[in-house]
Amino acid sequence: MAVRRLLLDHLNRDPNRARDEDLEPNEVGIVGDANHRGGYHCGSDRVVTNDYSVVESPRDRNGLTLDAAALDVGMFRLNSGGRTHNLFTFSTWCVAQCVAGAPDTRDIREIIYSPDGKVVRRWDRLGRRGTGDRSHLWHTHFSFFRDAIKAGRDQRPLFRRYLTTIGLLDAEGNVSDYVQYGDEGPGVYRLQYRLNRLGYDKIVGPADGVYKDRTAAGVKAFELSVNKDSKEDGRRVTAATWTRLDDAYWRQLIAQHAPKPSTVPAPTIDYGQLARTLDLHGLAGAIPLPQLAAMLAADQTLTLHLVNELLKRLVAVAPAP
Repeated sequence: MAVRRLLLDHLNRDPNRARDEDLEPNEVGIVGDANHRGGYHCGSDRVVTNDYSVVESPRDRNGLTLDAAALDVGMFRLNSGGRTHNLFTFSTWCVAQCVAGAPDTRDIREIIYSPDGKVVRRWDRLGRRGTGDRSHLWHTHFSFFRDAIKAGRDQRPLFRRYLTTIGLLDAEGNVSDYVQYGDEGPGVYRLQYRLNRLGYDKIVGPADGVYKDRTAAGVKAFELSVNKDSKEDGRRVTAATWTRLDDAYWRQLIAQHAPKPSTVPAPTIDYGQLARTLDLHGLAGAIPLPQLAAMLAADQTLTLHLVNELLKRLVAVAPAP
């Protein structure tokens, strides 16, 4: 289930609608339907006598539970890292990793696949079989040793490594932002969203996750806004471009949420009147009123001190309620 979620998160690029290019939820299967008679898509309640998914390996015999131990992956197609990737290139990459003995393939028993949509082949770790039925022209089957499923071992590392290899994830497993013309997927969505938030929506148009001419024009326009002598053609977004995009985005966000200057005019203080009021209540001392008014205007600390004293005297003489 974790592998299924990982693949759908990154290969079903538009989850709001069905597209031939996307890997749709109904194209990633685990538990066999009613037509399945035994095999890795079935658990202990549905295996058959001498089921090959049980009897051919002690890992399967000792690991048999009610859980299915297989994954089917259907057709998809996307551009990433300047290349086209699909079910056939995905399958041959996975088989190559198994042949090479990569550590994250040790729990895979077999892969039934097509390298070209014309012939069906099978990589079998036990060397028992070399082909499969024609349905594998349009879907690839992965069998996992049952003891790995029983142990709850994470099977995502191989598939995460594939997504990193084709440029959809970075080395830390995060969605890759370093995209270029022709790429598709989450990294392009993020780029388009950022450009549109910065005001380039009339150029880029609605975010569709596809890096084509309009997105390139938006990147070029942004680069020119930062540097009028920029020679960038907008056909790639590297770390430097993302740094500039982020700087511009955060400057805009801060400006939008920064406190606005008050539009209410500051009150005008009549320092002459204030001096006369202070004198009336015995707070002017021997200072001539014009000179006191000038002192109050020049020294706000003095003004606050005398006003506080004035308020104390006013409160002291106020009649009790």
